Amino acid sequence: MRKGFSFILAVILMIGIMTPSAVLADEVINEKLGVPIVVYGANLSEAEKESVKKDLKVAEEAEVEELSVDGSDLIKYISGGDRNARMYSSAKITRQEEGEGLVINIVTPDNITQVTADMYATAMLTAGIEDAVVEVAAPKKVTGHSALVGIYKAYEVSGEVLDTERTDTANDELSLATKLSEKAGVDKDEVAQLLTDIKKQIAEQKPATKEEVEQIVNDQLKKLNIQLSDADRQLLIDLMDRISKLDIDFTKLNEQLTDMASKIKDKLGDIDPSFWEKVKEFFRNMADSLKSLFS
Repeated sequence: MRKGFSFILAVILMIGIMTPSAVLADEVINEKLGVPIVVYGANLSEAEKESVKKDLKVAEEAEVEELSVDGSDLIKYISGGDRNARMYSSAKITRQEEGEGLVINIVTPDNITQVTADMYATAMLTAGIEDAVVEVAAPKKVTGHSALVGIYKAYEVSGEVLDTERTDTANDELSLATKLSEKAGVDKDEVAQLLTDIKKQIAEQKPATKEEVEQIVNDQLKKLNIQLSDADRQLLIDLMDRISKLDIDFTKLNEQLTDMASKIKDKLGDIDPSFWEKVKEFFRNMADSLKSLFS
């Protein structure tokens, strides 16, 4: 009996050791940077909104500010937008200290069909948004564009002023990126790499003319062995010429995108998969021990 009690006590202690400390920690409200802002697509049904809340782990935050984004926001931040557009993709934005960079996490990847994390990042940095954890979700298959409008709205609500020329350019960049991946047949990761590499070269070479921008674009297309139609290539040249004239720290942009791959993770600290393997092994061993204890 004494042996059995000692074993049970050991089990309790082991579970306490193996349980992640983050589970026990209370969420803390950042009084300097503000609470996370959650922006929902305005066309979500109540059931869909609840699903998105669960995906974005809204209930696990100490406090959040909740907004919605609709067609009127679309035309405010993106020229040529449709006021009657249907908005479903949603986002949670958590501001970070300067220098932390962007961490983009698409928590429903099967439902965001066109926009990748890198595409969101490159567009956000073009728009002037830095240092944040951004989580994107949708309850059904959508392109993911309305989440970007929601991110813009969240930043203005938090006190930032976004340059509409930069947000327009960022949206055009995102649209071209999705067009190249969907219609031109270029791999999404290659599209993100292409945009990043072109911007890096613009930062280094500081082209003064559109012809110089065109040469940079052609060089990077050749380097990555990406074939585009003349029309798509011209769209890319025109976009990069616009971007080259914006007040952007392209070197910092490239550094953040390079670093982003290693930093993408769940802000709330999803448990490492190896943890669960240890749990399974522990309880397998415990079952074996119990058999021997009572045999």
